[in-house]
Amino acid sequence: MSELVTGEAVALELRPARLPSRALAVLLDLAVAVAVYVAVTIALVASTSSLDGAAQTALTIATFVLVLVGGPIAVETLSHGRSLGKMACGLRVVRDDGGPIRFRHSLVRGLIGVIEILMTFGVIACIASLVSARGRRLGDVFAGTLVVRERVPFSSGGFLPPPPPWLAGRFSGLDLSAVPDDLWLAVRQYLSRAGQLDSRVGWAMAERLAADVAARTGAPVPREVPPPAYLAAVLQERQARETRRAFGGASTGEGAAPVGPTAPVVPVVPVAPASMAPPPVPPGPQPESPSVPPSHDRPEVSRHVPPGGRPGSGFVPPA
Repeated sequence: MSELVTGEAVALELRPARLPSRALAVLLDLAVAVAVYVAVTIALVASTSSLDGAAQTALTIATFVLVLVGGPIAVETLSHGRSLGKMACGLRVVRDDGGPIRFRHSLVRGLIGVIEILMTFGVIACIASLVSARGRRLGDVFAGTLVVRERVPFSSGGFLPPPPPWLAGRFSGLDLSAVPDDLWLAVRQYLSRAGQLDSRVGWAMAERLAADVAARTGAPVPREVPPPAYLAAVLQERQARETRRAFGGASTGEGAAPVGPTAPVVPVVPVAPASMAPPPVPPGPQPESPSVPPSHDRPEVSRHVPPGGRPGSGFVPPA
């Protein structure tokens, strides 16, 4: 992987094309260009047989320059760095900052390519590509370009390595509400591609992401927990909380008390308010008074016969 920094200070990880794939792409492009050059030359010879030798020589040189030099330059400019050979091999020419190339980049690459590819049969280009750390030939160095691979081996990006079993429930008390979504996305991308990264680069990236997550949760990363395992455990905890919120909160509601046998259910007996309850009746015979409600209107249910009254009917008024 080669890290390129764009003008917006965004780091891009690209796969530079190596010598075998680049050589195959150049051979395919040369085969197509030579076939077109031979066809155009035969057509010119048949149509300009009446001209003198100087004119035929001038046409031959012009055909060579236009087909073998101008053709690849035009194709790379119009296709943004993808010639026929590069399309077949899954390659593309880009700028050093990862952007698409323009006419001036293709022109410099094409003119220098005449010397290092056509005139020396690719010897200079092979040596320069082997010496360069990113496999660039002299045309790429002077033009400020780089040939990268567009088709990379497929890997399941959705697989996330689980945390170690001894970290299960370790971070259940963390406050994850202050962690932004873009940081969670960066953690997911790191965990899904951790196996493809260099060990030192991956460890440094894990330390940086773990420090960012810990700074927003307010709890430092435990010393005995490696940063990749910490990120996997925290991400699993967040996914578990989201799952409980999405599926477990349907019946209880957000912020509702959990449903369970916390206390026995006691039937509620309607009781009249204190202001409306009848005054207590002292023992002994009492004079009849119209203000005292009959016993069947009282809320209490009584099976005995009160003194000086009649038996209760057992009727309970509705609540």
